[in-house]
Amino acid sequence: MPIISIKIAKGRSIEQKRKLVKAVTDSVVSTLDVKPEWVSVLIEEFERENWSTGGELHIDKFGSGFGHSGTK
Repeated sequence: MPIISIKIAKGRSIEQKRKLVKAVTDSVVSTLDVKPEWVSVLIEEFERENWSTGGELHIDKFGSGFGHSGTK
């Protein structure tokens, strides 16, 4: 029973998360030859103020709206 953990910054829409878990599940089913109902996908979301890369908080590096639907 595969359990996939995905960690992302908050801001993605529910529709984006639906597409993500569908794509990940389909890939695991195809790759591991298991039934879709055996695949669990866990999404952990983090505030940008609690995530940093290269010593800089994402909220400072990218701004508070980065990653929200319609932004890049």
